[in-house]
Amino acid sequence: MHKHDLPEDPTKHPARLRWGDCVREDAMPRRKPSRVIGVLTGEGIGPEVIGCALHVLSAVESATGRKFKIEFGAPIGREAERGGGKVLPDEVIEFCRGIFARGGAVLNGPGGGRYVYDLRRVFDLFCKLSPLKVSDELAAANRMKPEHVRGVDILMVRENASGLYQGKWTEARTPGGRVAEHCFSYSEAEVRRILRPAAAIANSRRGDLTVVYKEAGVPSISALWRDCALEISSLAGVRCSLLDIDHIAYRLIQHPGDFDVVVAPNLFGDVLSDLGGVLLGSRGLCFAGSFAGNGDAVYSTNHGSAFDLAGSDKANPVGQILSLAMLLRESLHLEEEARLIEDAVDSVCREGWRTADLAEAGCPVIGTREMGERIAQAVAPISGASGVQIRAPGRHARSEPHAEPGAAK
Repeated sequence: MHKHDLPEDPTKHPARLRWGDCVREDAMPRRKPSRVIGVLTGEGIGPEVIGCALHVLSAVESATGRKFKIEFGAPIGREAERGGGKVLPDEVIEFCRGIFARGGAVLNGPGGGRYVYDLRRVFDLFCKLSPLKVSDELAAANRMKPEHVRGVDILMVRENASGLYQGKWTEARTPGGRVAEHCFSYSEAEVRRILRPAAAIANSRRGDLTVVYKEAGVPSISALWRDCALEISSLAGVRCSLLDIDHIAYRLIQHPGDFDVVVAPNLFGDVLSDLGGVLLGSRGLCFAGSFAGNGDAVYSTNHGSAFDLAGSDKANPVGQILSLAMLLRESLHLEEEARLIEDAVDSVCREGWRTADLAEAGCPVIGTREMGERIAQAVAPISGASGVQIRAPGRHARSEPHAEPGAAK
């Protein structure tokens, strides 16, 4: 019997409400979680950071005896567009549908163009959850004063399938020059369905919900968000604050400890999630899960493809590795395995190893692959497994070149 198969002391790690369960809509059919993980390696630095995440997953398999079925999908983003004209090919849509139908989830590398927006629209991934929890181990590497960000633990809840990014746009030429139009809207149903999980999660945490809008600048949509937020937060028994986007952008940096759960429309949530990367110390640490009401979910980093870093072994893989831990916890209901990955990341950071984005005096700077390797090697001692043989990076990679770490340019 492996150590991770033994009963856990509930006082040591109190149970946490799974956030993904809060997103589920009651009328939707429930599927039994499986151990199927669909992988879209992405482009740019995607194959490198995905390769590290899968290497860590191999270490978890070896340490715990729990096995996963890993399946790879086709290219996405600009790479796919060059090959077939679509950033989200039909082949990838069917691949994801197959993974979801079997109770699995998708681990997604970065893809360019409108790939992520199209993916969210097709699968109605309306709720994006981005944890912004500052690591004590990386406090000194943060560009902000360690004492200012220590203990910060925010969950950013972003409406993901409506609003500005899912609007309609046109461009026309007039005698006065080009005219570009972009129209978007929010329905009451769309606003309520993102506020409900945000309020439920806030109720399970510290009971504080911050709702982002722009009261005078976007009056009708802001009024809709305000009215729905006040009603839903009251029913959920949580405290509700309403803040304009410019005000919260300032306060998020100036007073980050004031916030617990923050819920925002699509554009505002996008900006604030990236801004939250400053609190963490690097965008390379940012990750998220995007959820549909029926339990379908895609897990990814919050950064882009970083084509300028592709193949250089300089990208930080930690955000992608932590997105894997989130997938195991939220979609596959594997709390122990998720915590094992998170503890391995903390262990390596505590030892002082850093990628270039987190360089600090006195700490050795290592590359993407070595960081992934060190996190994988940290899994066995944390799990208590003995004599574990950690397989080399790329064990899950398929034979096509783009699936190997560092292959995409």
